[in-house]
Amino acid sequence: MNLNDAKILITGGSSGLGKAMAEVLVEAGAKVLITGRNAKKVAEVAQQIGCLGLPFDISDYQALPNKAAESIEKLGGIDVLINNAGIGEFPLLGEITLEHFERVFSTNVFGLTLFTQELLPHFKTQQRGSIINIASTAALKGFARGSIYAASKFALRALTQCWQAELRPLNIRVMQINPSEVPTAFNQADRIEKPTVDYKLTPTEIAHSIKAVLEMDDRGMVPELSVWATNPWGAQ
Repeated sequence: MNLNDAKILITGGSSGLGKAMAEVLVEAGAKVLITGRNAKKVAEVAQQIGCLGLPFDISDYQALPNKAAESIEKLGGIDVLINNAGIGEFPLLGEITLEHFERVFSTNVFGLTLFTQELLPHFKTQQRGSIINIASTAALKGFARGSIYAASKFALRALTQCWQAELRPLNIRVMQINPSEVPTAFNQADRIEKPTVDYKLTPTEIAHSIKAVLEMDDRGMVPELSVWATNPWGAQ
């Protein structure tokens, strides 16, 4: 697709990967709207990047119909939805509670699905569009303390594959990006971005991979793309 004037909605776009995506896509000529829970941060980042902003919490299910409609109105339509908003909690097996599952799945799975559902009629009406789900390499392989987070990303991978089967006949592309570890403010209580580490991926590199899959002509799609650091351990 041609990104110039493309209407793109990025959830969780006020920091980390989402912010980098917005920067790269605005630079490519797209009209971008970012969302996030912190209204002040969303407004600051939107002004800094030169995009639109709409604060809301994707786990607030009751608000999603209105927020989806408001997003469409602000953008003047929608060509691309990037489901980037996500959280993580990392208890050991013996520490897991039902509340861990409820908190993480409410954002990473339930809210994501319900918000996408609200936007689906617009994609169906125009018989085109792209939905990108930002998962993780934790959607491919579990790890110690990853029970809750990895389970949510495995669930997202299943959703992605089911939506692909349902929506490809309507010319709607559904794709999943699996970044490996990227130093960001993710899971930081203070939401302060982590410093760049030379041997790890940066948010901008993930953003460029998303730009690349979007720029493929609409007759083709990349169902799933995993992006790994070449040597995440650094000098040995």
